[in-house]
Amino acid sequence: MEIQKLQSLLNKQEGPKLDFKQKLNTNTYGSKKELSKDVCAIANSRGGRGYIIFGIEDKTKNIIGINPSDFNEEKIQQIISTRCEPPIPISVEVVEYKEKSLAVITIYSGDQKPYQIRDVGTFYIRRGSTTDIMRKEELAGMLQEYGLLNYELTQVYKAGIESLDMAKVKDYASRIGVVFDGRDLSILESLGIVAWDKEDNKYNPTSGGLLLFGFNPQLFIPNSGIKIINKINPQFDEVNNFGGDILEMLDCAEEFLKKVVDVENYPLHAVNEALVNAAAYRNYFDIYNETLVLLLKDSIQIISPGSLINDGRNKVFEEFIPARRNMWLYQRLITLDAKNRFTQTGNGFKRMQQAFSGYGKVKILSIDNKDVFKVVFPGINKFL
Repeated sequence: MEIQKLQSLLNKQEGPKLDFKQKLNTNTYGSKKELSKDVCAIANSRGGRGYIIFGIEDKTKNIIGINPSDFNEEKIQQIISTRCEPPIPISVEVVEYKEKSLAVITIYSGDQKPYQIRDVGTFYIRRGSTTDIMRKEELAGMLQEYGLLNYELTQVYKAGIESLDMAKVKDYASRIGVVFDGRDLSILESLGIVAWDKEDNKYNPTSGGLLLFGFNPQLFIPNSGIKIINKINPQFDEVNNFGGDILEMLDCAEEFLKKVVDVENYPLHAVNEALVNAAAYRNYFDIYNETLVLLLKDSIQIISPGSLINDGRNKVFEEFIPARRNMWLYQRLITLDAKNRFTQTGNGFKRMQQAFSGYGKVKILSIDNKDVFKVVFPGINKFL
């Protein structure tokens, strides 16, 4: 590692991808386990490469130094490879800095996430500068992100087939050239709209099926709604909840925004585009949060669960086309939406910026440590 890179890391605070330790102990089972947990957590955390730097006093960041003989790369590699599944790519090097020796374990950004501790099967992640057990929704989201789990095709066991609007299902089948008479549910299984429950010997709707064709998906997926907090127009309620299938929800939310944001020349179409993106690409595995719209005098904000996937940055994005989450859902929304809201090509972020040209900057934030994506538009006060 170059001295400039090391200096840059030492100037930073500990975080999801950086940890400082005074010394390394690999003589006991417990110490080997702790090292493996830290490496596993850093590898699972969003971002690029991660680093553990040894020879630094944890709280004061004073440079203590290490004994280079304690850092045998082959031994450390073996500790990590035998305790982490799949093996995590790392390297170990000793760097001379200010007349002292420091050791750096570099944890590379692999494509086999999520990593787990083999003997107990636990998945770890960093929360700020702390190593913690991954929550189930975080694990599910990561499994989806790396193609190991598809949210839309998971069964909703408490919902029956009667929860689906078969008229809408038949219309969709007709659009894609599939003959469905409403009786042969195996056809819907092949389309991913229902799935077979082997325990109860019956079909259940999938999450994707409910989100697209459900009478009231929020009965079974309460986090799938849209909540609009109105702080700008006293003629309307402050808290407003919208449900229904995705297209119904968007129609109602857009109509409400049109009434509440009654300001001439305000580019509401850009806000609507951000809301459309949120409904399609949010992390539905986050069961605690709806898509949130904040209407404030100085800003309008769209906040959706799930930061951008396959991206190592936590910053403002100006010109960036991200990878998409929920591709099964997105592809069917293209077919179903008569308003063609999902067919726009190119960089939507750039279109949003251009819509507010001369009125302020649109901030587009992917906040990894909170796993949220936020679009902040200039408020209506800029147009009054």
